[in-house]
This record gives sequence, structure tokens and C-alpha cells, in this order.
Amino acid sequence: MLILAKTAMAILLGFILAIITGLILIPILRRFHIGQYVSHYIGERHLKKEGTPTMGGLIFIIPTIIALILLYFNGSVKITHSLIILIFVFISYAVLGFVDDYLKIKFHNNKGLTIVTKLLAQMIIALIFFYIFMSNGGKSDLVITSLGINLPMGWTFGLFILFLLVGSSNAVNITDGLDGLAGGLSAIAFIAFGVISWNTGWLVGYQEIAIFCFVIAGSLLGFLVFNSHPAKVFMGDLGSLSLGATLATIAILTRHELSLALIGGIFVIETLSSLIQIIAIRKFNKKVFKRAPLHHHFEVMGLNEQDIVRYFWVAGLILAMAAITYGVWL
Repeated sequence: MLILAKTAMAILLGFILAIITGLILIPILRRFHIGQYVSHYIGERHLKKEGTPTMGGLIFIIPTIIALILLYFNGSVKITHSLIILIFVFISYAVLGFVDDYLKIKFHNNKGLTIVTKLLAQMIIALIFFYIFMSNGGKSDLVITSLGINLPMGWTFGLFILFLLVGSSNAVNITDGLDGLAGGLSAIAFIAFGVISWNTGWLVGYQEIAIFCFVIAGSLLGFLVFNSHPAKVFMGDLGSLSLGATLATIAILTRHELSLALIGGIFVIETLSSLIQIIAIRKFNKKVFKRAPLHHHFEVMGLNEQDIVRYFWVAGLILAMAAITYGVWL
């Protein structure tokens, strides 16, 4: 019962703080004309969204940090190396996304940071992650218990961390194309990882990781109040990059890297659809999808934006439940 009470408290705290933050922040974003630039490639449906405030990721980032501070002074969470890694990645990718958003707004395009600059920044983040992880007794082994895999990776585990951070952050970023889509799927993913984290009693700071998951899930639910169709604000790269990298971090810390692919199954499918489309066009001069990523394909087919989001949420929820069953029960 105590676990359920902590979970409910964390979700409620994150939600309330996010609502307050949104009510304060959105008028500020409008006042300073921090609006979204929409590429004409996406289609006429989305052109009307141009100018909608962006950098809305602050609506769930700020409350999450404030909630953790309040819980720390209340004695509900303790500072552990696992929590330090988690917060470090969470904030670092938010800063990286902020710079990317700022450049897009300043120059009125979708270019932002160069690929090389982004990769360099992410390499530094992964290196610090790897150093803190290994300095506190972390094992550089890839362990998949269900498949009987225990692969010692040594220093290459740092490259594995980089791969997951880059892949997961970009996957959420690619999925963030419809009102409420990435936010809702991320909330589901964090709830799933929160349940899984409660079951990792061998990990120092597992309770803090679980509470973090439920706080950010609550904050995302608060964000969806403003981001659901018709969206009053977009999360921007600031939000999507931070969410994806944080999910990957939790998966690594709890040693549930395989579960990440299942929990974030929709993110994976969205990314693969974009990759397949690029390869098909460049190599064969043909399109596999009417438009990529997949959610835009369904839009071109005539499906309503809200229906697509609902279907994707349901699919994400089913995958998350399957991951919980695998990660906790089996």
C-alpha cells in the first residue's frame, strides 16, 4: 500500500505543478513570440499550427525538478548516483534541445544545431554518464536474463550508452509530430518503467528512479492538458530529446534495455518508417509510405489526427503492459 501511496503522490504532485507551470509559461512564450516553424513538406493541415508556442517541454521539465527538490527536503527521496545520472541526462538533453529550438526560432527554419555539434554534445554526455556509472560499481555487461545473455563489453559499454541515448532521443523527437502523440506515449512509457523500477530492489536508488518516473508521468499528463488537440503549446526539441534520453537512461540503470524497445515500440516503429522511407527514396527512387514518419502516412490516407493519436496511445499502452509482464512477472 505504501508503494501505491507514493506512486499516487508522485503523479499528483507532478500533474499539479505542470498545470501551474503551463498557466504561467504559455502566456510568456506567446508574449516573446517563441513560436513553432512548420515545414511546408508536412502538409496544409499543419500550416495552421505555425506560430503555436514551442519549448513547452519546460511545462514538464521544471515541475519534475521542483517536485524532486520538494520530495528531497521532505525526506521522501535520497540523493544516489543513479538519481544523479538520471537528472544529469534529463537536464543535459533539455539544454541541448533548448539550443536547438532557439536556433530554429532565431533563423525561422528547422535546421537548428548541426549533426556534428549534436553528436559531439551527446558523446560528452554519454562519457560523463559512463564515468559516474562505472565509478559507482556499475557493470559494463549487457545482460538479457530471458535469453541467457551476459556479454562483457568493457569500454564499449560507453558506446552502447551513446547509441541508446542518441537512438531513443531521436525516436521521441521523430514521433513528436501530432498534438499529444509523443507526450501521451512518453507518459505511458514512464509509468511502465516506474512499475519496473519498483521491482529492481538490487539497484541502489531504485525507489528514487521509480518516484522520478511517476513524477514526470504526472507532469506529462499536466502537459497534455495544453498539448492535446488543438495544441496550445508544443514540447519542442527541448522536451522530446530530454524525454527520449531519460527513458534510455532508466533502461540502462535498471538493466532493462530490451524492455525499452518494447515499451517504446511506437517510437521504434516511427523511426524505422522514416529510415525505410529515406533508404527507399535514395536507393530506389520510390516511396514505401505516402509520407514519413508513419503518423503522417495515416494522415495522408485521410485518418483524423485525433484518431491516429488515440490508436497510437492504445498500441503504446498494450506494448507497455507486455513489457511490464516481461520485466516484472516473468
